[in-house]
Parts: sequence; structure tokens; C-alpha cells
Amino acid sequence: MMSVLVWNLVVTLLLNLGVFLTNGLTSHNASTRPAVVNIGAIFTFDSTIGRVAKVAIEEAVKDVNANSTVLRGSELRIEMRSSNCSGFLGMVGALQFMESDTVAIVGPQSSVVAHIISHVANELQVPLLSFAATDPTLSNLQFPYFIRSTQSDLHQMTAVSEIIDYYTWREVIAIYIDDDYGRNGVLALDDALAARRCRISYKAGIPPGSESELGYGRSEIMDILVKIALMESRVIVLHVYPDIGFLIFSVARYLGMMEDGYVWIATDWLSSALDSNFPNLSDKMDDMQGVLALRQHTPGSKSFTENFKKLSGGSFGLNSYGLYAYDSVWIIAHALDAFFDQGGVISFSNDSRLSNAGLADLHLDAMSIFNGGKLLLDNILNSDFIGLTGHIKFDSDRSLVNPAYDILNIIGTGFRTVGYWSNSSGLSTLTPENLDLKKVNGSHNQELHSVIWPGEIVTKPRGWVFPNNGKLLKIAVPIRVSYKEFVSQLPGSNSSKGFCIDVFVSAVNLLPYAVPYQFVPFGNGKENPSYTELVRLIAAGVFDGAVGDIAIVTNRTRIVDFTQPYAASGLVVVAPFKKMNTGAWAFLRPFSPTLWAVTAFFFLVVGTVVWILEHRINDEFRGTPKRQIITILWFSLSTLFFAHRENTASTLGRIVLLIWLFVVLIINSSYTASLTSILTVQQLSSPIKGIDTLKKTNDRIGYQVGSFAERYLVDEIGISESRLVPLGTPDAYADALLKGSDKGGVAAIVDERPYVELFLSNQCKFRVVGREFTKSGWGFAFPRDSPLAVDLSTAILTLSENGDLQRIHDKWLIRSGCSTDNSELESDRLHLKSFWGLFLICGIACFVALFIYFCQVFRRFRNIARAAPDSGGAGSRRLQTLLSLIDEKKDPRDKKRQKVERSISNESRDCEIGQDSERR
Repeated sequence: MMSVLVWNLVVTLLLNLGVFLTNGLTSHNASTRPAVVNIGAIFTFDSTIGRVAKVAIEEAVKDVNANSTVLRGSELRIEMRSSNCSGFLGMVGALQFMESDTVAIVGPQSSVVAHIISHVANELQVPLLSFAATDPTLSNLQFPYFIRSTQSDLHQMTAVSEIIDYYTWREVIAIYIDDDYGRNGVLALDDALAARRCRISYKAGIPPGSESELGYGRSEIMDILVKIALMESRVIVLHVYPDIGFLIFSVARYLGMMEDGYVWIATDWLSSALDSNFPNLSDKMDDMQGVLALRQHTPGSKSFTENFKKLSGGSFGLNSYGLYAYDSVWIIAHALDAFFDQGGVISFSNDSRLSNAGLADLHLDAMSIFNGGKLLLDNILNSDFIGLTGHIKFDSDRSLVNPAYDILNIIGTGFRTVGYWSNSSGLSTLTPENLDLKKVNGSHNQELHSVIWPGEIVTKPRGWVFPNNGKLLKIAVPIRVSYKEFVSQLPGSNSSKGFCIDVFVSAVNLLPYAVPYQFVPFGNGKENPSYTELVRLIAAGVFDGAVGDIAIVTNRTRIVDFTQPYAASGLVVVAPFKKMNTGAWAFLRPFSPTLWAVTAFFFLVVGTVVWILEHRINDEFRGTPKRQIITILWFSLSTLFFAHRENTASTLGRIVLLIWLFVVLIINSSYTASLTSILTVQQLSSPIKGIDTLKKTNDRIGYQVGSFAERYLVDEIGISESRLVPLGTPDAYADALLKGSDKGGVAAIVDERPYVELFLSNQCKFRVVGREFTKSGWGFAFPRDSPLAVDLSTAILTLSENGDLQRIHDKWLIRSGCSTDNSELESDRLHLKSFWGLFLICGIACFVALFIYFCQVFRRFRNIARAAPDSGGAGSRRLQTLLSLIDEKKDPRDKKRQKVERSISNESRDCEIGQDSERR
């Protein structure tokens, strides 16, 4: 009780210390480069970390003093005090340092002690370099003189969360020591997991202190673990101190919690204990088989490691915190060297008001403010050198750059490294140093080596089970009033049957564990329930899942998880039809009127073009106008049967004819195939061709009550809600379709394919028109991140592969009420859009051929016009010459004659030029 009173008094004094401290009246000035510089160190000497840190700090001081390039004439002197993991003793030790002109303190080791003495460091402006206080809430905003010279648990918990996400676990259990170190570390883990859609399902806090102090030992640990063993999650993160951690592993092994199915992830307390006490922990290794542990990644130094064995006498080994303790001394040494180079002077000031405030009995007036504390702090934060732990440099948040961790797997009598984590690259099998060298695009695949898990298994544990004392899962089953083949309730009970129920039961039976569940009916039994509302209740936690004909659509996947689809689905249009007889004019039906017209037009065009190209040189295309018109018509139509008897003499004519015959071949083949189908297959006709037809009309459209089709038609297709008619049963479907839209019924029904197939199995007057315009499926719904969704998906795939899924489908959904025949709904006629490319090619060929032909004609006309003498009426004469040139018969032997004519015209032109010169 007395210690509590003293503690409260001292804390009160510290909180008021800032009010009384001002610039002191007495100054203790030293030389610019004093002979001795005092620093302090405060940590727990007999702890796992403290034993190593003590040797490392002493060796660091010795190495600094032996190095002539650092401090240069000044000796670094250190005084160590043990806090015994007590906040009170740590505070007292810190106050004692303030009486001895200490310029910096290495430590404390404990986050709890760091929270307390950081207040003292703030007031007295003495930098505090902690090599082991990893609590992420030790903020530089609250404690500006606190500097963490090791890695924060913020990074360690990020590494743990990435491991959990890598193995696709979604829920973990956290066991932690209930102090600043444990609580704040677990809070950081919770935030890191939430960023990856994972969470801590249960937190088990253990009071700090030894068993003798608290009476909290093996039996209490056993109570906690028994409670955890009854829970669902099997992934356990252990964030405690070594003594309690080893006790937890021992109890867990006794309870069978170190066997197949469990996952244990220990933070870096375990690796520190193994590194420093490994020879003495051989009797504890059997309790930790398969555990994953993290260790701060430090390149280290082989020479220092070997030297450390000699310094410790081989009684304990070096851990990463020892390396950080060693580097902390060097950080202070480099900062002091820069401090002196900048003209810094070690001086302290006392506050006389402490003695005037009635506190003289406590001798607080002996404490001094370090006048150069701010300058030394800035130099510490500007550190930039290579230490045993790697690159020593602080970022803008006062954290060491390049945080990284080794991931260890405890196996046999030791451990092996299965990977690494770094803040820049995530998980990798390469060391952060090698990975930085090999990175090309700034990213890589997240990977780890294989792990041997508890129970000596190499396959990844599932990470969760159904607890033995867990409640039955409440699985909602919709009460349908139509299409009960899919799901229906047995009268007088909560049991259900149907296609969906059989698939679910068969899938659950394939799971490697038992799933306790009970079906809970959903709906009023008078109309089909809203599946969107059912999904919302799952997300709200009212139900643990839902089994039924639930379509997987986008707005539902945003709030729940679905299994692999077990039935293909999608919206289709159902409409009434009538049979079409072939009739006397069936031969006209293969082509649309537009295609008929364009085809006939091109027959005339091609005939005309060939006539023009052949008229001057081919006697078969000459004669009286009547004969020429008949020739054009006969030639063009006879090409339809490839029976044209007129030969083509010109090259251009042959090219045009060749292209046209290819077009005719395609048109002929298409016409023949379409006509054959019309005459041999019973054709069915419907004014509704699909969803596009419904969009263009104002006809009423039916849909099934409770289906997502209503919102899809309104929101996605843009159909007015006033046109939609809810229908509840297959009989209502048939009645509405037979009435039609004009008589109060509907023109068509939009529904999911499985319902439509069942409806059409005994309704032979209706057919599916158009194509399925959505693609989806049916699945079982579960809350977000439910592991059941993943495992049942695997089971559904197994059912599909072994044929059981098809057998269940045939059992419930195969009906043969309507006789199947070869009747099909009338396919669309062949339209111009299917052939416009061919007509375009043919038209271009005709145009190019005519262009070349007329270029040749006009060229000859120009030559003749130049040779003829000018006279009156030249315009009409030229037109007559052009027409006669086009119509005249051209003899192939005229080439020689053309050469003679060209020479004569040239001679006449020379004569005219000579006569003109004589006149001049």
C-alpha cells in the first residue's frame, strides 16, 4: 500500500514538473570537446533481451572509445541501471540520471517504462534511444525526445497480417500480455488485418507479472486455452513475453492444441529467446513444433557474432535486440561528434523553484535540464551510416528506414527461414537486400517456402473448424409457392426438399468436417419471398447462410459471399408462337425484300457494265438497240445459273464478270440452304424476337414474383415499371401469355432459364425467343469472408466432376410432357447486312473498270480532236465524234492502224508549224 502512495506522489510531481522548470540560474559549462561525456542506459539486466543488451552496449562503448575518428579526444562513459521491468524503478533510475549530467539515455527496454520516463526526458530535454520498446503508440508528437532505435510493432503486425492474408485465413485469435506493449501491438494487428478484410475474432489478455506476484499461472492459462479450443478459429497470434509464451506452448501441447489443424504465429519475442538462450531451450522445443515466428531482419556481422560468444562466455547468444543496442550507442556517438562540430556545449541548468515549492525533502532541485538537448536530438535524427543492423537512418516519422523481418519455422531441434518480409516488397523467399537488386518492375510475386505446420503436416491448415460447443448454423430456405421442384418445405416440419436442397446436402457430406446446421423457413407461404431481402438478412447476421435458387448478381455479391455456381442461369424471353406453313410462295422467304431488290439491281448493273466494256470489241454485244437490251438482260440473268453463252473479250470485262460470279455463288448457296431449312423444318413464328423487340414496344411483360428480373429490366434495360406484371405460378404464366398484352395479359415473360425450362416442359404453346441476355448462376449465400463459401465451392466442383450434380438435376428437373420435335422458331431472314460486303466489292470493281475504260476512250478522243482542223460547229461535231467513237466497232488489228494515224497526225502538225513560220 505504501508503494502505491509513493508511486502516486511521484507521478503527481512529474506532471507538475513542466510548470516549475524554466531556464536555470546555475550553468555548468564545459569545454567544447570535454574529456568525458556521460550517457546512461536503463533496462532489465536479467531478462532475455537485457542480458544480451548489457554485453552489446559495453562493447559498443569500448569500440567507440577505441575509434579515433569518433568523438576525437572525448571519452564516452556509460552508467547502467536496471529497471526490473518496473515502471516505478525505471522512473527513479531516470531521475537519478538527471543528477549526473547525462546527455542521452540508451533504453528503456520495456514499452511500459518508456511511456513513463519519456515524460521526464521531455521536461529535461535528454534524448531517449530505446532499442527494444516496440509499442507503436510511443508517438514522437507526444514524446519528442523519445527515439525508437529499433523497429516498431506497427511493421511487425503488418508482416503478420500479410502472412495471414497470404494463406487466405480470415479470422485469428490474439493472445497478448495486457500492458502497453501487448495491447497496443494487438491494436496495430487489428488495423493491419482490417485493411486486408481479415479480423481478430477473439482477444485473450494475460496480466503482466510473474506467477508469484499475481497468482496467475498454469491453471489460468489452461482456462484461456480451453476456451479458445472451443472456438471456430484455429489461427493464433501470440504476442507476450518469453516466460509466459513458453508456458502457453506447454499448456497448448498438453491440451492437444499443437496438433494438425492449428496455426501458431509468435511475434519476435520467440526468436529473441531462441537466439539468446537456444542451448538452454532444448527441453522446450517439443512444445513449439510447427510454430511460425518473426525476427527482425539484420544483416549483422560475423566478426561481432564470434566476438560476442567470447564476451558472453558462451552462456547465451546474440539476438537482434543486442545488435540494435550496439547501434544505439554508435548513433549517440556520431550525433555527439556532429554536436561538437557545430559548436555545441554540454551544459545543464537547474530550476531553483523546485526547492521553493515545498519539495525540498525530495531533493528534486538536483535535476538538471540539458541545454543542448534539442541540438543533439536533431543530430540523432540526422544519423546516416551503416551499422550492424543495416542502414541507420530515420524517416520523417522518426522510424528506421527499410523495416524487414525474417519468417522462421520451428521444426525439430531448431528452426529454418521460410521467407522474408519487408515494408517495400512484402513477402519473398529472397532477402530484402537481394530482392532490391533483382527487382525490375518494382513488384514481385508474394511467396514463401513450404512450412511444416503443427502435427508435422505440409499442407496448409484450413485455419478454422466448427466448434464443439457451437450453435447450429441457421440456414435460411425460401418457401416457394411455384416451381417447388427447386426447393419446398415438407408439410408439418422445418425440413425441406428439392433440387437445391439435395445439392447442398451432397456438398456438405463431401466436407472433411461436420457442419451442424438447421433449415429455417423464410417467407409467408403465400407468394415467393424476396431473395434480395433474404440476402440482406444474411449480411445483417440474422441467418448464417441461405440455400435455394438464389441468383448470383452484382448487388448481392457486394454484401455476402456466394459459393461456386451449381446451376447455370440467365434471363430469357418466353413468348407464344404459331406454326407457319410453307405455302406456294415459300421460295421468296429466304431473302428479305431489301435483299431481293438489291440483288436484282446488281444483276442489271453488272449486265450493263459488261455490255459497255464489251460493246466496241465483241460482236455478241452489238446489234440493234432491241437486241442489245435483250443481250444485257439475258447475260445478267443467265449468270445466276452460270449459263451465260456470251464470251467476254476485254480484260476489264472478265475481271468484273469473275467477281460477280463469286458473288452469285455465295448468294446461290445461301438461298439454297435457307430454302432447304424452310421446306424441311417446321417453322414457328412469333412477333417477339427477343429483349430488343420488347424494348421497342409498349407491350406488357411478365416476371416471377421475388425474382431479380424486375429490377434488372427497370434499372439495366430501361423498361418502364408500369409495363411489368408480377406472376406467381406457371399457370399464371400460361394464362397471361394466352390472353396477350391487349387483353390484360402479357406479350412475353422474362425469367431465369431453369424456371423457363421447367415451365416449357409441359407448356407446348410457348417457346424461348431470342438469346439469353444475362449470364449468371445459382449459388449458396453466406456472410462475408465465411470459410464455408470456399469449402462448399470445392465440394460443388467435385459433385460436377463425378456426375452427381447432373444426376440430381435429372432427378428433379427432367420432364417430358411436350413431345420434342425439330420445330424451331423462325430464324431471321437473310438480310442485306449479311452480304453488303460482297456487293460493295462488286460495285467497286464495276466502278474501277468503267473509269479505266472511259479514260482510254477520252484519251483517243483527245488525239482525234487534235488532228482534226478547226471549223464552225466544232462543239456538236466533237460530241458526234465522241458518241461514234464509243459506238464504233473496234478491230483488234487496229493497233497498227493507230500507229499510222499517229505518225500522219504528227507530220500534218509539222507542216502546219512550217507554214506558220513562212507567213511570219
